[in-house]
Amino acid sequence: MDHVSSFDEPLLKLLGGATAKVMAEHLDLHTVGDLLHHYPRRYEERGKLTALADLPLDEHVTVVAQVADARILMFNNGRGKRLEVTLTDGSGRLQLVFFGHGVHKPHKELLPGRQAMFAGKVSVFNRKMQLAHPTYQLLDASDADEATEAVDAFAGRLLPIYPACKQLDSWRIAKAVDAVLPSAREAVDPLPEALREGRGFTPLPEALIKVHRPQTKADIEDAKARLKWDEAFVLQVALARRRYADTQLPAIARRPVADGLLDAFDAKLPFTLTEGQRKVSKEIFDGLATEHPMHRLLQGEVGSGKTMVALRAMLAVVDAGGQAAMLAPTEVLAQQHHRSITEMMGDLAEGGLLGGSDLGTKVVLLTGSMGTAARRQALLDLVTGEAGIVIGTHALIEDKVQFHDLGLVVVDEQHRFGVEQRDALRSKGKQPPHLLVMTATPIPRTVAMTVFGDLETSVLDQLPAGRSPIASHVVPAKDKPHFLSRAWERVREEVEKGHQAYVVCPRIGDDAEETDGKGSKGGKDNKRSKAKKAAPEEDGDKRPPLAVLEIAGQLRTGALAGLSVEVLHGRMPPEEKDDVMRRFAAGEVDVLVATTVIEVGVNVPNATAMVIMDADRFGVSQLHQLRGRVGRGAAPGLCLLVTEAHEASPARARLSAVAATLDGFELSRIDLEQRREGDVLGQAQSGVRSSLRMLTVIDDEEVIAAAREEAVAIVAADPELEHLPELRTVLAALLDKEREEYLDKG
Repeated sequence: MDHVSSFDEPLLKLLGGATAKVMAEHLDLHTVGDLLHHYPRRYEERGKLTALADLPLDEHVTVVAQVADARILMFNNGRGKRLEVTLTDGSGRLQLVFFGHGVHKPHKELLPGRQAMFAGKVSVFNRKMQLAHPTYQLLDASDADEATEAVDAFAGRLLPIYPACKQLDSWRIAKAVDAVLPSAREAVDPLPEALREGRGFTPLPEALIKVHRPQTKADIEDAKARLKWDEAFVLQVALARRRYADTQLPAIARRPVADGLLDAFDAKLPFTLTEGQRKVSKEIFDGLATEHPMHRLLQGEVGSGKTMVALRAMLAVVDAGGQAAMLAPTEVLAQQHHRSITEMMGDLAEGGLLGGSDLGTKVVLLTGSMGTAARRQALLDLVTGEAGIVIGTHALIEDKVQFHDLGLVVVDEQHRFGVEQRDALRSKGKQPPHLLVMTATPIPRTVAMTVFGDLETSVLDQLPAGRSPIASHVVPAKDKPHFLSRAWERVREEVEKGHQAYVVCPRIGDDAEETDGKGSKGGKDNKRSKAKKAAPEEDGDKRPPLAVLEIAGQLRTGALAGLSVEVLHGRMPPEEKDDVMRRFAAGEVDVLVATTVIEVGVNVPNATAMVIMDADRFGVSQLHQLRGRVGRGAAPGLCLLVTEAHEASPARARLSAVAATLDGFELSRIDLEQRREGDVLGQAQSGVRSSLRMLTVIDDEEVIAAAREEAVAIVAADPELEHLPELRTVLAALLDKEREEYLDKG
C-alpha cells in the first residue's frame, strides 16, 4: 500500500518547517496529497499582462504587470521616504507603495519596462487602486541566478496562479508543488476502468501533472474535466452508499388514521392549505407509509408554511401510535415552535388535561435551561408515551432522553445538524425513526444533490396568501451619512404607525467577545477559525463590527430617544430572552436590537422594518433569512442594509443583489457564485467539504447529475464495492477525513 503513503507524507518532511507551517495554518494543507490537490486558480500567459481594471477590492491578488515608472518621495521634512511604483497592463494602472527601509531593493529592481508578478491586497487610496508592500517575482531578471531560477520555475508559457495568502505568495507555492509533483505518478485512480475509458478521461497521474504544469490550454481543459469528475463521482458514491444503507434499515410504517388527531386538526384550520402544501404533504405521507426510514429534505422560503406541513406529519404519526420530536437549532426557536404549535393545536395539545380534547396529546418542551422539576416531568411524559409531540434543542439527543415509541424526527434548519446527530437519534426509536429535515435557505438543485445528497427533496415554492412585499435598500453610511439619519427617521415613522422594528448587528459587544452562536461566517469548526484569525489580511484595517449593546445605547439616547428599545442576543439568560421576545411579540417593545438569534423562525407580524448594521458582514442567504422576519403581516415590510463598504467592492455588489430580488433561489445562486464551494459544503456539515476543489456546484450541474447516475448504478450492482478496491481506498480516505472533522466538532 505504499502508493497511499506518499500522498499521506507530511509536507514538513519535504518543504522545511516555515513553509509547511504557513501551509498548514493558512491554507489547511498538511500532506503531499493536500498540496497536489491545491489547484491553480487561473493561469497567466508569459508576456501577457493581467487586466488591472477588474481587480477585486480587499482581496489578495497575484498579477503579472509591467513597471511604467518608479519614484522616491520624501515626507515628514525629509525624515521619511516612500517608493511609489506605477504598474500598467497597457490600459489600466495600479500603484505600488513601499515605505522606510523597504524601498531600497524594489527601487533597484523595479525599473521602467520590467515585467514581474506582484502579490498583495488591493485597496483604494486617494481614489486610486493600490497594493501596499506587495511581494514580487521578476519575470525577466537580468541578475543571472535569479533569472534562471525564475525562468526554470515557469518554463511553460502558462504561469499557474495559486490561491495564496499574505504569508506565502503564489510563486512560492508553485515551487513547493514542484517538490511534490513526482508523487503524482503514484496517485490511486478511483474510477473503474470501464467508466474511465467509456468517458475518455485522462488517467489521474497525468491529470495532476497537467493541471499544475500545463504546456497548452488543452492540457488545462483535460485535467479539469477529469479532476471535476473525480470529485463529483467519489462524493456521489459516498452519498449513494449512505442512501443504500438507509434503505436496508427497518422502520415502522406510520399511516394516518381516519377521524384521528390529524382530521380533528384539519377541521379546525381557519384556512385551506395551498396547492404546494398539499403536494408536499402527500410526498411526506407516502414516505411515512414505507417500512424503511423516510429521509426527506423540505425546502421552502421563509413563511411558505413549512411548520404547518411538518406539524401535520407529526400528528399523523401520533395517530399511528408513535411519537414525534422536533429539533430546533436554538432555545429561543424551540420555545417559539412550542408556543406556535400549541396555539395552532388549541385544545388538541392538552391530551389528558381537564378541558383537553379526547383525541388530544401532550406537547412538551425540552431544553437545556429548563428547571429540574419541569425537565423531570417532560422526560417522564416522553418515556410513558403521554406526550405525543416533543419540541426541543439538540438536548433531545442526549442519552438521558428516552422515548416510548419515537416514529418521526423533524429537524429545523439542517445546516446546523450533521449526519452524526442523525445516527444518535436512530438509537432512540425501537426501530430507526422517519426523518424530515426543513430549511428556509433555498438550495439550488445541484447543491441539494451534493450537500443533501442522502435525502430526497421536496420544495414548497409558493407563499401563502397574506404575505406582504418587502422593499429593500442599501444605505451607504460612509459616502452618504444623511441616508443613515433618514433610515432612523423611517424606523420612527413605522413606530408612529403602530408597528415595530428590528435592528440587527454582527456582534454582541460584551466582554466575552465571541460571535453569538454563529457569527457572520457561519461558526466554522475551531481549526478553521484559528486559521482565519491568523490571516489578518482578511480584515486588515477594518474597525471591529458594530455591536448590539453599543448601538442600542446610542439609539436610546440619540436617533430613537423616547422609544422603547430592548436588546436580544445569544448570551442572555434564557428567561430574559424569553421575556424580551414575549414583550416584543405583545407590542410592548418598539425596537429590538439583536444579533442573528432572530434569523430563523421569529414571527412577529406587527414588525415591519429592519435595519441591518454592517450588512456586508453577513452572507447573502443570511441577509435573506433576516429580511424574512418583516412583512409577515398585512403591512408592507422595509429592510435597510447599512454598510460602509466601498461602492466598487464585492461586498457592495452582494448587498445590491439582495436588495434587488426577493427570490431566495435566485439569491442562493448569487451566493454560490460569490463564495468558494468549500464554504457551501462546510456550512452543510455534510462531512464532504474536504473534497471539493475543482468542482463548482453552480456550473457543473451536468457533471454532478451524470456522476450521481453512475454512482447509483455502481452501488446498486456492488454495494460493498468489492470489485473496486481503488475506489474503496479513495472513499475510505474521504470518510476518514469526515470522521476526523466530526471529532473536531464534537
